Amino acid sequence: MEVLFLDSNKIDGMIPVWIWNNSTETLEVIDLSYNSISGFHHHPHFLQWRQLQVFSIENNQLRGKLPIPPKTTILLYSSNNYLTGEIPPMICEMKSLQLLDLSSNNMSGKLPPCFGSLSNSLLVLDLRRNNFHGTLMMTAFMHGTRLESIDLSENHFTGQLPRSLTNCTSLVFLSLGDNSFHDVFPFWLGTLSKLEVLNLRSNNFYGPIQGSTTVCSQFPKLRIIDLSNNAFSGRLQKKYFQTCNAMKLLYAGKSSVLETVMFVKPFGSTFIYTMTIIHKGVRTQYEKISTIVMAIDLSCNHFEGEIPLSLQDLRGLQSLNLSNNHFTGPILPSLGFLKNLESLDLSRNELSGEIPQQLVQLNFLSIFNVSFNHLGGRIPEGKQFNTFEDDSYKGNPGLCGKPLSKKCQAIVTKYL
Repeated sequence: MEVLFLDSNKIDGMIPVWIWNNSTETLEVIDLSYNSISGFHHHPHFLQWRQLQVFSIENNQLRGKLPIPPKTTILLYSSNNYLTGEIPPMICEMKSLQLLDLSSNNMSGKLPPCFGSLSNSLLVLDLRRNNFHGTLMMTAFMHGTRLESIDLSENHFTGQLPRSLTNCTSLVFLSLGDNSFHDVFPFWLGTLSKLEVLNLRSNNFYGPIQGSTTVCSQFPKLRIIDLSNNAFSGRLQKKYFQTCNAMKLLYAGKSSVLETVMFVKPFGSTFIYTMTIIHKGVRTQYEKISTIVMAIDLSCNHFEGEIPLSLQDLRGLQSLNLSNNHFTGPILPSLGFLKNLESLDLSRNELSGEIPQQLVQLNFLSIFNVSFNHLGGRIPEGKQFNTFEDDSYKGNPGLCGKPLSKKCQAIVTKYL
């Protein structure tokens, strides 16, 4: 036997011994995913299939340590279980490994020192939602030239980002959010010209974003950037988003999802990127990230000064969150040009003036929040603005009109 597919069969209980001892010289693919398997009967430390290329046990209820597959393994799927223990160093000896997905388990410990010599073939590394800790060695990604996706989010990593990430020149997706990294903004990642998604959310990054006058001059394909809940500070220049060319496009074609396609003869496999996006404090897990999603989240930092004028050029932008900062000055009337905008959160800043009537032109706007600023005047009416509740405007004593109970004074014109 060369292939064994038992996925999505409602299998429960322990994996029987006969599976471990079956076809040890010929089995290349085994898929036990999407069942309710709870453990390993006579748990093997090493899997005995000498020709194994694909090992998939994801989405079960497996407990204990991860059995170590043979060096021939190309795709290793073990996400969404209850696996514990550290990453076995022998993973580094799998020189044909293209995908390592250990996400959503209870694994812990530091990454093994040999991570600096991981497979040159590796395309996808997903360790999110575990309990890994410690600093990442500066050589951690020395051989990552083929890596397209790195997800280390929702762990306990600390220290600075390893400069060896600059070797990952094929990287499209980099998610490091919800850790304790302590560093300045990594402009040295400017070598990643293919990067489309950058998530640094909820870490200890700090200081002004320096190194370039525009954030996208070194990331020309960037479509999603999340820097929220850090300690970034300083002013953002007017031209700060001027070179974010990927966000300026209104996508008219058929959308697809961000993914990495891998081939294991005669089979193919696709890894679809996922990401957590926060709206109004609510975490939403996007199991698929459409290629047309464009979002900027700079919330919960210490940015100051006026909102950068160059935002008006990002016609493809769907979500903009600048809340919980120290932005001053008016709300840009030219934000009304962002016809695709679905979510706009400017709450808890120091913005002044009136809410521009031009924002009524945003036909897809479903989330709008300007609460706790210094805004005044009449709230715009019509279209989507007729759907927003008073929570969107509270904390602005100068505002009047629906949906607030405060009525606007009638304008009286005297004719002589």
